[in-house]
Amino acid sequence: MRIWHQSLTVLGDLPAYEARMQAHIRKVVQPGTEVVLHGMLPGTYPANYPGDDLAYRFFFTMHSAQWAVHALNAESEGFDAFALCSLPDPLLTELRTLVEIPVVGCGETCFRLAAQPERRFGMLVFIERMAERYLEQIASLGLSARCVGVSPVGFTFNDVLGAFDQPGPLIDRFRVAARRMIGAGAAAIIPGEIPLNVLLASEGIAEVDGVPLIDSLGVTLQQAEAMVERRATAGPQARPAGWSTSAPPRERVKQVLAYYGLGRYLK
Repeated sequence: MRIWHQSLTVLGDLPAYEARMQAHIRKVVQPGTEVVLHGMLPGTYPANYPGDDLAYRFFFTMHSAQWAVHALNAESEGFDAFALCSLPDPLLTELRTLVEIPVVGCGETCFRLAAQPERRFGMLVFIERMAERYLEQIASLGLSARCVGVSPVGFTFNDVLGAFDQPGPLIDRFRVAARRMIGAGAAAIIPGEIPLNVLLASEGIAEVDGVPLIDSLGVTLQQAEAMVERRATAGPQARPAGWSTSAPPRERVKQVLAYYGLGRYLK
């Protein structure tokens, strides 16, 4: 089984993060699963931190257009699944109309898992403005009543990158934020975004005071494995006919991507 991992970061700019992620992936997927890491196109952002752009809906939407190319390339290169390994799930609904292979959303997977069984959950994030995006996703899944909040974790993406060598102090700061969320009623916590998740999980931090932390990268890849296995057993499922589900003509997709300058990245 081959899974295309897709990040919202430019992975070539973040070697320490990529190395941690590769080590963690080997622990969470089946022995026969190959996960190939992919990031955004080089030069997407003015620095190695994507959050300065992603804090604005316009930039998030514009950058998300790349993911159509990545999903099409994943299918044409023979990957068994396309895993959106970023909690805001760029173009999740749209990508499912473009390709036949399973498309797995990190946010969708984590929010559903965090709410089981009958649990209340919360999320701790770097980019406070993006709480609006996550709350929209949670509402679209019918889980708003289960969410105690999406709150700032109290430190930044760059703090996490700096903690890969000395994680202890940052983990202590995370526990402080997690305990506030537990005090608000959370029985599960999603550490957002995946760099923080990877740091915590790779250091063996799976809970705070008995409240589980959702390993967003791990559960997304495991969901991708499950969907590939289900498809192998049941076969491809017929698409519902509708505006959000019907597959657009592939040739026209290529024409539109070419018009917007993305066609040259198709393989």
